[in-house]
Amino acid sequence: MFTDIPKERLKSMITITPSDLERFLRDDDGKPVVMLNLLRFRPDGGRERYFEYIALARPVLARHGGEILYAGDGETPLAAESGQSWDCVALVRYPSRRAFTDMIADPEYHRADPVRLSALSEAVLQPTHPLG
Repeated sequence: MFTDIPKERLKSMITITPSDLERFLRDDDGKPVVMLNLLRFRPDGGRERYFEYIALARPVLARHGGEILYAGDGETPLAAESGQSWDCVALVRYPSRRAFTDMIADPEYHRADPVRLSALSEAVLQPTHPLG
C-alpha cells in the first residue's frame, strides 16, 4: 500500500511503521483529523534542528491542506509521572488521514524528514477528532 515511501524511510520514521500507516488509513472517514504531536528534542541542538524541519516541511504541509493550529513549549507538568514531560506540543490539522499519508509520501517531505529525525529523541503522534 505504501510503495511510494522508500523502505529506508519507513524503517527510520520515529514510531511510524507500514502497519501503523495502514491501520491509520483504515480509520479514515474522510473528515479532518487533528494530530496531537508530543515532541522530545535531542539535547545536542534538537530544538534548533526542529525549527529547520518546520521551515522545510511547512510548504509541503500547506500543499496537502494541513495547518499548524498551535505549537508551544512544554513546561513543568502539573500532574504527570516521571518521563511524561515533553519539550514541545503541537496540534496540526489535516483535511483527512489520507492527506497526512500523502504528505509524508511527498518527495519534498522526504528531503525535510531527515532533519526531523536528527532533531527528535522521542515523539508521539496521536490522531484526534472532536468529541460528540
